[in-house]
Amino acid sequence: MDERFSRQADIVPRERILDCKATVIGVGAIGRQVAIQLTAIGVPHLHLVDFDHVEISNLATQGYMQKDLERPKVDVTAEFVREINYDLHVEVLLDRFKRSTPVGNCVFCCVDSITTRRHIWDAVRDKVNFFCDGRMSAEVLRVITACDEKSRQYYPQTLFAAEQAHAGPCTAKTTIYCANIAAGFMLAQFTKYLRMLPVDPDIQINLLASEINVGVC
Repeated sequence: MDERFSRQADIVPRERILDCKATVIGVGAIGRQVAIQLTAIGVPHLHLVDFDHVEISNLATQGYMQKDLERPKVDVTAEFVREINYDLHVEVLLDRFKRSTPVGNCVFCCVDSITTRRHIWDAVRDKVNFFCDGRMSAEVLRVITACDEKSRQYYPQTLFAAEQAHAGPCTAKTTIYCANIAAGFMLAQFTKYLRMLPVDPDIQINLLASEINVGVC
């Protein structure tokens, strides 16, 4: 075993994760953290999809750096994760997700539009073994996972109409610590899946109120 993964060997089964090709759609606040954490736990193949470039507002909320300004987020993130693991195979797609976009067998949906989530789910639901959707608004996060029959039936129920989405002020949408926590919960569900343990289909956390709710199918 690669020594870098030795201290997590009983938590992240090496033989299972080596069969995973992870696609992260959206490498903003949550998606960038997901990509970093997936690399750190040893996923061998990572596919990053995003059309956006780094803006000044992304530095505080998404963990990008001053030198990254105006560069594609997928390129910057790919360079960063390669520094963690030189052996990682990274593919990038500087484009919006399309129905024809190829994906791996594990998909992490980290977009900021409910309409886009529906589009992604309709495109990949029959192609993937594990699907995890991370959502966030200010200090509230939600992680929804679909990886078995019941959770796959449940997930579409969370795709409400776009006009029902909460529209908070632009100065209270994103915090990097909430994004990190959301990514951590997404990876926790992923490692449960790898260990063939029961996965929580719907987790909602309000950091300000210190509340957590775990839903069942």
